[in-house]
Amino acid sequence: MIVRSKPNLLQLFLIVRGSIIVRIFPQVLAVFLLSTLVVWAHKDRPDLVPALNGAPFSLLGIALSVFLGFRANACYDRWWEARKHWGALITAARTLARQSAMLDSRTDIADPATRRRVIDLAIAFSHALVSHLRPGHATAIADRLIPGDLAETHARSGNRPDMLLRELSRIVIAANTKGQISDIQLQMLDATVQQMGAAQASCERIRQTPVPFGYSLLLHRTAHLFCLLLPFGFTDLLGWATPFTSTLIAYTFFGLDALSDELEDPFGTGLNALPINALATTIEINLREAMGETDLPADPRPVDYVLM
Repeated sequence: MIVRSKPNLLQLFLIVRGSIIVRIFPQVLAVFLLSTLVVWAHKDRPDLVPALNGAPFSLLGIALSVFLGFRANACYDRWWEARKHWGALITAARTLARQSAMLDSRTDIADPATRRRVIDLAIAFSHALVSHLRPGHATAIADRLIPGDLAETHARSGNRPDMLLRELSRIVIAANTKGQISDIQLQMLDATVQQMGAAQASCERIRQTPVPFGYSLLLHRTAHLFCLLLPFGFTDLLGWATPFTSTLIAYTFFGLDALSDELEDPFGTGLNALPINALATTIEINLREAMGETDLPADPRPVDYVLM
């Protein structure tokens, strides 16, 4: 995710890092060159390169902008919903850290190792979820945090975050059986673990259910055809201003289309993806602080304006 202060007027036109122009530059350049060629050819050989009526382009442009706007809103809703689920996960993890103190409330039978294991598993869960949603990321961190007796089970598991939640549930149930926590306290801890599982399931739903392919394909095709045919509709009206007008329209349509693609996958590795690596590190810092640790991971900081 791009993290930077609000740009001034000059920076607004010069910023490249985080701008969608890098991704769509080939298409925009192609429209500019095609527009220049069409205007030159029309003026030189109007019989071979005729001008088209611009009215249909105006109507199609309005319709296309509306549908692109709908898709952009749908993709942003996915992005924002994913962020809300990670916010719920952070809340649940902090709640679990506070509730885990109940495991030490019975001083006669308290086992500090039990609380330590609960916190370690919760931290490992957050990093394992990052690796689950964004394959190849945070895998080494999650593997390092897994207790040794779970390493083999963790390696074999097809859904590693869920395996860690099952182990968390087993631990709190065992603590209740030993009398470390009451039935009410067990229900409280189990409800928090369920909240973490619900956040994971919601993130999986978003990742595994993209915007319908046919809808995206239709808009991709229509946007490209519209921008490629646009010079033929405006060459008579605008003359040599056509390449610049067509390029600006192409930048808007292609940019909105490409930005929607990035927002559609909030757990991807694009510049506008959610910083779930940083969110998992935030959970780790908060939970380690709850245990009284002082040797904490560094606060997540953007690198070249990008926070992952």
